[in-house]
Amino acid sequence: MGSLMSPFLLLDEMGPVDYAPGKAVGAPWHPHRGFETVTYLLQGEMEHEDSSGAKGTLTPGDVQWMTAGKGIIHSEMPTSKMMLEGGMMHGFQIWVNLPAKDKMMNPRYQDISASESPIAQEDGVWARVVAGECLGVESSIDTVIPITYVHVKMEQGSTLIKALDRDLNGMLYVFKGEIEVEGKSVSDGSLALLSNGTTVQVNATQESEFLILAGPEIGEPIARYGPFVMNTREEIIQAIEDYQNGILA
Repeated sequence: MGSLMSPFLLLDEMGPVDYAPGKAVGAPWHPHRGFETVTYLLQGEMEHEDSSGAKGTLTPGDVQWMTAGKGIIHSEMPTSKMMLEGGMMHGFQIWVNLPAKDKMMNPRYQDISASESPIAQEDGVWARVVAGECLGVESSIDTVIPITYVHVKMEQGSTLIKALDRDLNGMLYVFKGEIEVEGKSVSDGSLALLSNGTTVQVNATQESEFLILAGPEIGEPIARYGPFVMNTREEIIQAIEDYQNGILA
């Protein structure tokens, strides 16, 4: 399964959850090394800050693409307004692995607001192109390795034909409704791994929402411990020591 999902290490759907005032939660300061974290918010508000000095607020439709590389320490927490008033929080975080040659690259941070994030619309299909391309629209995100990340909404009865590079591992995660792909039904809360090919056809049997994710098979050993993803156990130990000695970021 891990190989089939490479280069994605994690797909976390955050919510949807309706927080009461004072109850919203986030991720206080913590380190990362060796991969990328991507946060995409659908509802709610979050504040982020990292050891490089980058900071900002995520609101619905915004994307935070953080390349940890050789090391970064960051925090993602609900905004003071969200904490005070409560409200609905819903979004996704994915972890994207980096090849060995890029694991110790300098950290970088890309913050794409909803207004800057390209959207494609055609015949009952709406798509926000977080990374890669869809319906002729390309994202402005600069990825280390070729990544497709598209949020799709489809009206019942509509069809999407998406070109995919044969060399990429592709998958769909449905979080509303039901779609049919490659002759199989995929419903809310299900992940479908795509077979190799140059196109995928999606038919919406209901009003639906889903993510399209695709990326290359990195084909290298994976050593992971909490917030660190490297190639060997020795590199993990080094990351822990660097963090404890205050030189990770």
